Amino acid sequence: MFHRIFLLLVASLLALASHAQTNADSIAKILRNHIFRLSSQGMMGRGYVGNGQKKAAEYISCHFTNLGLTSVTAFTDMQQYYSFPVNTFPSKMNVTINGKQLLPGQDYLVDAASAPYNYRKSIAVKDLSSVSTTHQWRHTKATLSDTCIWLLLHTDSMCLNTGIPSHQLPSLLPSGCYIIPQKNKLMWTIADHTNAATVVYIADTSLPALTTAASVDISAKLNKKYTASNIVACIRGSLPDSFIVFSAHYDHLGKMGSNTFFPGASDNASGTAMLLYLAQYYAAHPQRYTMVFIAFSGEEAGLLGSAHFVQNPLFPLANIKMLCNLDIMGDATDGVTVVNATMHPKEYELLTSLNNQHHFLPTIKSRGKAANSDHYYFSEAGVPAFFLYSNGGKGYYHDIYDKPEAVTLQNIPGVANLLISFATEIQK
Repeated sequence: MFHRIFLLLVASLLALASHAQTNADSIAKILRNHIFRLSSQGMMGRGYVGNGQKKAAEYISCHFTNLGLTSVTAFTDMQQYYSFPVNTFPSKMNVTINGKQLLPGQDYLVDAASAPYNYRKSIAVKDLSSVSTTHQWRHTKATLSDTCIWLLLHTDSMCLNTGIPSHQLPSLLPSGCYIIPQKNKLMWTIADHTNAATVVYIADTSLPALTTAASVDISAKLNKKYTASNIVACIRGSLPDSFIVFSAHYDHLGKMGSNTFFPGASDNASGTAMLLYLAQYYAAHPQRYTMVFIAFSGEEAGLLGSAHFVQNPLFPLANIKMLCNLDIMGDATDGVTVVNATMHPKEYELLTSLNNQHHFLPTIKSRGKAANSDHYYFSEAGVPAFFLYSNGGKGYYHDIYDKPEAVTLQNIPGVANLLISFATEIQK
């Protein structure tokens, strides 16, 4: 008798394990499909050249509509529009050193606030390691004429000695073209203005020992009023005025020139894919609370989409019981980190308790307040908010290598199930 009970228990446990694995495989398949679509070349990096961001917005809106989600108010559609300035590089992107053509994204990046430039000139070297005061910097700056292309060496030492933040240096340079060697990985960003200078960051491994001449042909255009949109949709609950919000930013860096794009698979096609999966789950499983799904644009330009929403909310922020923001959901080999965990210890304890009970993830790490994603302005407005990001992967970030093939989705289905369990408990 005991033997039969033992066998039945083993069979039951195996069946549960098999179901859990099937569930994980099903979730991963859905996530991967969205990630590949959002990271495809046709989306052009979900940025500001070639309507990449707008194509991604349409993809998300159509998915929400097909699931039966609705706008949160009767007087608006799903897209909340706003505008901001952004510097773009829509066409020419050519850099040649000593007659050798360099590869954009791989060998070099142009500073995001660079002006257009189209000249072939000799290279002059300026070693900045001895510049230790702002007075010396002003004197050195006066010698940087536009008669040549300048190779600036040891800018990191100069910035450290003078107290000038390295990211501000391009804005301090006079008109002309400057090459700054990079020891670390090349990471691009977004700018909302155009500087006087054109700055090209070149991997030091791509610079010849003796650089004599360069040809730089870069097209840049400041779009003073780029129109973007947040996509906001919901599934009404039986308590319609109580909200649980899931959010993720869907924008990325777009294109640098006509042929180089930044796929942004981990950052943040993966978080957007999780958002779309949760919308699919809750469309089939309506809840007591109204479940709201917000896909933000403008995150890469400075959390602009979430800031606009908080300043112009489509429903009362005070009615949000919890917001879970999802960014970088590509590989949770080492679990996830929860930003704002120390601000909401009771909710964080609930997360960890659920994880200990169901073993969704190997670990959940606690982190304090940080202004590093779209949860921030909600949190500043008094909304209970977590920002979850995964720990793992190959470290591709803001570069051309953040491709969907590099996203493993290790343990990511567990994140989905953890969030669903968390939202269930919050509603009790």
